[in-house]
Amino acid sequence: MKLIKIFPVLGRHVVRQSSRQSRDYAVASSAGNPSLQVFNRHSKYMQKERAASNVERSRQVDYLKDEVALRLSERLLDINRHFNHVLDLGANSCNITRALTLPDPNSNPDLVEKDPVPIGSRISQVTAADSSKTMLYRDEYLPFNQEINLTRDVLQDEELLPYEKETFDAVLSSLSMHWINDLPSLLAQINNVLKPDAPFLAAMFGGDTLFELRTSLQLADTERRGGVSPHVSPLADVKDVGGLLQKAGFKMLTVDIDDIIVDFPDTFALMQDLQAMGESNAILGREAGAIKRDVLLANEGIYRELHGNPDGTIPATFRLIYMIGWKEGPNQSEPLARGSGQTNISDILGGGGTIG
Repeated sequence: MKLIKIFPVLGRHVVRQSSRQSRDYAVASSAGNPSLQVFNRHSKYMQKERAASNVERSRQVDYLKDEVALRLSERLLDINRHFNHVLDLGANSCNITRALTLPDPNSNPDLVEKDPVPIGSRISQVTAADSSKTMLYRDEYLPFNQEINLTRDVLQDEELLPYEKETFDAVLSSLSMHWINDLPSLLAQINNVLKPDAPFLAAMFGGDTLFELRTSLQLADTERRGGVSPHVSPLADVKDVGGLLQKAGFKMLTVDIDDIIVDFPDTFALMQDLQAMGESNAILGREAGAIKRDVLLANEGIYRELHGNPDGTIPATFRLIYMIGWKEGPNQSEPLARGSGQTNISDILGGGGTIG
């Protein structure tokens, strides 16, 4: 069993700058043809296909994708409208759709004892899209498929959307966009397929994800091999996301972060789970083959020394970046102009004096 622990971001220690990998963003000269590539998309496709082919093992490691999909889906409850057609982009095994069939936590239990209202009660149709057919159809016979109007769509590549302009009333994406090469282009395409004044909600792994594994592997590589190899893929930083959404044309942006810390018995269990999730490294230029045994053994000792828990387990931090952006619409609310407020904050805080 995995223990999922939630920690507030404020107050967590700062990762050493040398242990972090930042990523650049491709700028496409034409859609689907980025000038800079970070990830091998075919390798990622094959990783997901292999992971999903072991159905039971793949389901066992869905704890993280299911948790994040639920948190993202619950954010739809804050939007008071009906959604005729929703796109789940990079759907994996339809984790978002499954979450939408779960009971609405805000429902009145006295009124819905025998027939709870699902989170997705205000959604008429969901299109779940992913490039991995095996992953997308893994759970097609589970009961949740009968509880919501779901269509599965196998994409050639998530970086090139095949949908017409203004097709969807909302686009959701959970734990898929961190493998996109040309993130600016994809965000612009998402904006294009949304109807006016429609929301885009997404969750992706952020830059501090697995910082414990990054630091220990770098030190193990240096100790045993005299150099460092890119064993963990670079990820987007939260400070970049708002700018990317804005450049793609989104309005009324909201970006926040969450840390999910999962305890593992050892680093080997962590790496096995990542592989079973289809989340292994897919960076271009990585070394072929598995990490050498001597590096893995050194990594285990270093990881425990630097980050180990008192109970003998090891923590793995997954940093989630949540984002919400709205496509511009004719009757969309606009933020108030700076300085237009009518209330003095000092009156709210008490004292009635000036702040200086």
